[in-house]
This record gives sequence, C-alpha cells and structure tokens, in this order.
Amino acid sequence: MKILVAIKRVVDYAVKIRVKPDKSGVETSNVKMSMNPFCEIALEEALRIKESGRASEVVAVSIGPAQCADTLRTGLAMGADRAIHVEYPGTLYPLSVAKIFKSLVDAEKPGLLLLGKQAIDDDCNQTGQMIAGLLKWPQGTFASKVVLDEQNKVVTVDREVDGGLETLSLDLPAVITTDLRLNQPRYATLPNIMKAKSKAIKKLSPKDLNVEIRSDLEVVQVTEPPKRKAGVILSSVDELIDRLKNEARVI
Repeated sequence: MKILVAIKRVVDYAVKIRVKPDKSGVETSNVKMSMNPFCEIALEEALRIKESGRASEVVAVSIGPAQCADTLRTGLAMGADRAIHVEYPGTLYPLSVAKIFKSLVDAEKPGLLLLGKQAIDDDCNQTGQMIAGLLKWPQGTFASKVVLDEQNKVVTVDREVDGGLETLSLDLPAVITTDLRLNQPRYATLPNIMKAKSKAIKKLSPKDLNVEIRSDLEVVQVTEPPKRKAGVILSSVDELIDRLKNEARVI
C-alpha cells in the first residue's frame, strides 16, 4: 500500500511573526521557514506504518514556490521514499490545494492520505476535509491514534473531541488528519540529510494536473492583535471585587 503525505512550508514556529507595513499579509522575506509541525507528525506516522510492514511506499507532496523543495528534502531525510513538488508561486487557499491533491491521488492511487490537521500559518483546518469530500473518501480528523488493518482494508482512528475520545473505523482508502498527541516526529540524521540532497524531486504544475487556480476569497487586511495591558497587583480581595464590579463590570 502506498501512503501520500501532504507537507507545507511555513514560517518556523519559533519565529516572531511580523505583519507587512502595507498590512497585506505576514512578512516571509528573510524569515526562517520549516515544515509545518502537524505535517511532521503526519509524515512520522506514515513512516512508522511503513516500518511496521503495512505500507510499501511513502510519498511526500508539497505545493508552493520553488523553496518548498527544501522542505521536501527534509521529508526525504526523515525517510520518505519519493517527493513530488507542485510548483505555484502565488497564494493558495484550501480548496485549490484540495483540487490539486485530488488530481495527484487519481494519478498516484494511494491507499491512505495523511495530512496535518491544520497549518500554523493560517490555521484553516479545511484542506483534509475538502479533499475527502472531493474524493468521496471516509475521513478521520484530529487523529491521536491510528491502527491500520491492511488485510481487512480498514483503519481505526481515535480522535480527540470535546467530550473525550471518539473511535472511528474507516474503510480504505481514507483521509486522516493528525493531531499533536499522535506521535513525536524523529530528527533527520546527518547521513540521511546528505543523501536527500541528491534525491530527485518530481516537479509538476497545476496545469499539468488540469487544475485551474482561482479563489473566491480576498484578504482585505492583516493586523496584529492588540497589545495586552500590563497587570496590576491589588492589595486585598475587597479591592479586587470592587474593580471587577465597577471597572470590568463582570459581576
């Protein structure tokens, strides 16, 4: 069975985000970029499934500008067998990404598609669900545990919900989006990093996949959240109650 894994290049989680002066978006020039943490978890899970003997190949896919190749090489260094880069320099929204993945799935015919539940740059949490809808595949979102039964062509997914854990049994092929508690991604070793530099990455474009990129969305403005006011130390409970009642008006 082949597993397809979506990988997104995002601003590194440790970088302080800065809004562009024209408020058209987030500053990405001369900023450290890395693989989306949720995508790392998805790739790690795919590699563990392969290492257990229940998958034959792991294919990493990224959609975006030329620099996405660096992120794909990280995926190859972690253990992915192949990498596919759908190059597109402009802004991509979830529906366009989902359409591209549908075309890739039609061509690659994987038994399982793994994605991070969301990207830390836009927090959309939409792509996996849209792909499942376009493919008419069953989906398990926010997965905290994945158990694959290749013989019966079923995957069991534990997902975190407000009331606790929900367990789903999905017929394969299926779409799964991964949550934080699913696993701890491995670090790529130096020898594997060096080997990944020489591996070929298959290049495609949306046109090659017969996908037209267009969006019904327009970003009007991006602004930073208001700065929090400094805290105040109060001398007594009575003063706290007075402020909550007369200033905050919450009691």
